[in-house]
Parts: sequence; structure tokens; C-alpha cells
Amino acid sequence: MSCKVAVVILNWNGRSLLERFVPTVLEHSGGPGVEVYVADNASTDDSVAFLKENYPEVRIIQNTENGGYSKGYNRSLAQISAEYYVLLNSDIEVSPNWIDPVIDLMESDEMISACQPKIKDLNRKDYFEYAGAAGGFIDLFGYPFCRGRIFSTLEKDQGQYDKVTEIFWASGACLFVRANAFREVRGLDEHLFAHMEEIDMCWRMKNLGYRIMYCPDSQVYHLGGGTLESGSPRKTFFNFRNNLFMIFQNLPRERLIWVLFIRMVLDGIAAFKFLLGGQPKHFLPVVKAHIDFYKNLRKLTQRRLRNEIRYQRIKFYNAYRGSIALAYFVIGHRKFSKLKKSRFYR
Repeated sequence: MSCKVAVVILNWNGRSLLERFVPTVLEHSGGPGVEVYVADNASTDDSVAFLKENYPEVRIIQNTENGGYSKGYNRSLAQISAEYYVLLNSDIEVSPNWIDPVIDLMESDEMISACQPKIKDLNRKDYFEYAGAAGGFIDLFGYPFCRGRIFSTLEKDQGQYDKVTEIFWASGACLFVRANAFREVRGLDEHLFAHMEEIDMCWRMKNLGYRIMYCPDSQVYHLGGGTLESGSPRKTFFNFRNNLFMIFQNLPRERLIWVLFIRMVLDGIAAFKFLLGGQPKHFLPVVKAHIDFYKNLRKLTQRRLRNEIRYQRIKFYNAYRGSIALAYFVIGHRKFSKLKKSRFYR
């Protein structure tokens, strides 16, 4: 059965999150042509039984393994016929009329392949949330940041980001994506498992000429930490490793070697900052991330060559042409508005 919009919640042993957040998703997603799915990544709790008993209107896809965010969504979306997919974290609280403004924006331009709403903190609803805020960007060295969130500084929402804006990447916490564009870029990179996969996919879409947008007229609230807690060493490993994978596969060739060299230095500084700053459990994950990156260089090179052939030219449009770490820690720019527009690639 085909629908216009498929809202797809990926779940792994998240019965408590489903119990808390599915009701509001159903309440505010009842328009014509909208179907709600839960894609279960081989949960060992009673998530599926709970849904079948309490929410029979939710369509369930049962994957045979926990393939993480990328594989879980790729396998699940391949079974869904829709014009638009909404990849929705299980710890998101949606608000009334959260779907229509985004779909209207995407329908206005067929080259808009992905879009995110305004993402705010569920526990402090006046503030932006870490994972996406008001749209994502990356700097010259591949470090991601957001409008409304740079490193650990979260801005209060005072209407400063209330205009529709083209961004570099849209958050995977609540990601609207055009189905044919998703298939065109062959979905999410399953080598990444979890973290950075939406940034990588948005970058590949940009390489094909698509646009990534932010729609402030839609608003959701994110609990955060529902899959991997913010203080988890495993999350640190994936963040550093996947970021290296991503920039190696997508960074323009003329920048690749020197950017990787500088990244070795910067990541080394970050590792020792963890060690000396009272967070020693995050030191080894950074080291292991680099070891895993070097072990996979041959495979990454093959994938990069395929990307170069497929996309003809790897683009860096809308990225920050400086170091966000330098701007934040040395210059003291804590807000996106402090970054000069002229410092972004056009």
C-alpha cells in the first residue's frame, strides 16, 4: 500500500520510549496520506508485543538483526512505498501541524531532497537541542555544528532562526527525505552504523545538486540520549571514527590530505583534553577511532573513487571555511550569529 508520507520510528529495546512518545506521534500525524511505522531492530524486550496490543494502527516492520541506524532504516524503507520518508527518533515529541509545513516546503522545489524542523530540548523547551537545533553545518575540517548549538553551548529560542534556510545537513533525529532522492544516493552508509550517517547522506545529496533545508514552521522536542548516552565512550568512538570516514569519502580532493593531517593533530589534542580534563574514559575511544580509520583506508579509498565517478564533482557549498573549534574556544564565538556570512562557501 502506497502513501504520501511515511513516518518511520526506528526502535531497539525502546518499549518505554514508545509508550511515552508514540501517542503524540499518532495524535499529530493523522492527516490524509500519512502512515506511521515502527521499524524494530530485533528487539529483545516486548516492544513489538506492546505496539500490537495497544496501537494496532501502527505498521510494524521487524528486522532480523540490530543493524544500527543506517542498516535498520535502509532495510525498513526498502519495504515502504511513499513519496516522503520521515526518519523519526523514538525519543521525539512532535507538536501539532509538524508535518504539513515541511512537506509544503519540499513540494515547492523538487531539488529539496531533505529537510528538518526546528528541534528543541524536551527538558528545556525554550532552548534548542543538541542534535540538530536549527539546522546543521560543518567546518573546513569536517567538524559538525548547528545554528543554535555550537559544541556544548545551546541557545535559547528567541526567534533568531525563524526563516526558512538552506543548511548543510539535516538532523537524523527528525529527518524528512524525498524517497526518490534517498534511493538515488543509495540510502544511508551502513559502514557508519550510528552517528554522522545523516550528515554523510546529505553531503552526497548535495553532490548531486540537491538542497538541504530547515523549516522553522515545524517544531519538535528531543529528549536525547535515547540510543547512546552523551557520556558513552562508544558514542565518542563512533563520533570520531565516522567523522573521519565521512570526510575521507566526501571532502574535495584538493583539501583531503592536509585536512586529514590537521585532523590528526586536532583529534590528538581532543584526546589529551579528555585525559587531563577528568574524562579519561573518552581517551581510548578517540585513539581506537583513528586506528579503525587507518585499518579501513583501502575500503574507504574504493568507496571514495566510486563517489567521485558517480558525483563528478564533490562539493563543499555552504560549509564554514574556517575552524569552528578556533572560533569557539579561542575567539569566543558561542553563537552561530557571531560567525560571518562571508566565511561560508558559496
